[in-house]
Amino acid sequence: MNEVISGNVARNTQDVPYQAASLGIWDSKYHLKDLEGTPVDGDIEGMFTRVAADLASDEPEESREQHEADFRWALENGAIPAGRILSNAGAQAFKPATTLINCTVSRTVRDSMRNILEANVAAGMTLKSGAGIGYDFSTLRPKGASVSGAGAETSGPLTFMDIFDATCATVSSAGGRRGAQMGTFDIGHPDVEQFIAAKRAKGRLTKFNLSLLIRDEFVEAVKANTDWKLAFPLLPCESEEDHEIIYRDWPVIEDGYTLDEEGRVACRVYRTVRARDLWDKVMQSTFDHAEPGFILVDRINEMNNNWFCETIRATNP
Repeated sequence: MNEVISGNVARNTQDVPYQAASLGIWDSKYHLKDLEGTPVDGDIEGMFTRVAADLASDEPEESREQHEADFRWALENGAIPAGRILSNAGAQAFKPATTLINCTVSRTVRDSMRNILEANVAAGMTLKSGAGIGYDFSTLRPKGASVSGAGAETSGPLTFMDIFDATCATVSSAGGRRGAQMGTFDIGHPDVEQFIAAKRAKGRLTKFNLSLLIRDEFVEAVKANTDWKLAFPLLPCESEEDHEIIYRDWPVIEDGYTLDEEGRVACRVYRTVRARDLWDKVMQSTFDHAEPGFILVDRINEMNNNWFCETIRATNP
């Protein structure tokens, strides 16, 4: 008899039957089936057996049986693992290329055509495995910036995001799950206003959640109602004498970037806006479309226990 204590009341979990909607979601997303669509689990209890056995398989042989029983008890009494665990644990014979990890963050997308396309390939393989993935796209130079190797101007980060969006829409994610992506973008990037407004275009970036990386410096500028400079690292083909330059911490150091004594990158100022005007655009878009969200990126890195070996610039979807 399984009982759950709620306040001072004990109730039998069997008194609460599975709802039709719950069973429908389970059948479409977590019910293991073979390639012909024939059920393998049989029922939800069969899924519990499959998952518990797989989770216990890495335990020492002498305690494996007890671990499996403990996992099975937890599942029967309300423990809900990540969706990829319910869907893919113990399912290697039917879908060996899947993962038990729900959400991931991509490599840094570096500012070169080859690296962007390689990151897109990695994203496609990650999505195929069933995991979601996040990326920081503000490492890419703004629209209109020079592409010295091609004698042309770049179309900017948003158009490359369209490529990742199309990949996500095209790749069939494992286990009946829709592909999920997070795109983050620095509040100081010259194309930030286009990023804020991206989802106002119907059908654009529909496979993305969007969030801004909010710097403490920007928050202070909003409070003080002062100007905010939109800037990107000075490119090797550009001259410091021809542009207004500020120095900022930057997540990647590409060949040819200019650094100061503190390791900050020389950034070319493309435009200057009022911080509160930019803030109002963020709030209006969030009100209208529920996006972009915002991430207090400086605070996250201050509190990150792995500060000595990583800088966080993106989250999972």
